[in-house]
Amino acid sequence: MKVLFVQTGGTIDKDYPKTTKGYAFEISESAVKRILEKVNPSFEYDILSALKKDSLDITDSDRNKIFDVCKNSKIDKIIITHGTDTMIETAKILSLLKGKTIVITGAMRPERFSNSDASFNIGLAIGKVYSWDKVKRDMKTGQFVEK
Repeated sequence: MKVLFVQTGGTIDKDYPKTTKGYAFEISESAVKRILEKVNPSFEYDILSALKKDSLDITDSDRNKIFDVCKNSKIDKIIITHGTDTMIETAKILSLLKGKTIVITGAMRPERFSNSDASFNIGLAIGKVYSWDKVKRDMKTGQFVEK
């Protein structure tokens, strides 16, 4: 299984400002990258940054860009990290895209915060579930994989 993670911004990716006397959060590298580095996933993935915006600033043009990224991807399992304020508007546009499984997720607190829900939400979005008779354990990695 291969998953494409598409970064669009939102609270999940927010970080403290890098400038002195900065007061507004910045959106930098994808929170997914940091989360997946910690868990050693048993699947392949790519991370693509489509946008780095607060979801309140995402325009219809931006949504069309997200649509095109998903449509043009050879990967059919896609998880989009997105701000929670306009997630439904983006989902509505993406609902026109057939033949792919697309999950949109975000967080109420930035992944950089110790009490963030980001890691849980990403894990839930991946949602890898195995039937007992179709799984085995890879003793080299400790991961469970499909037979």
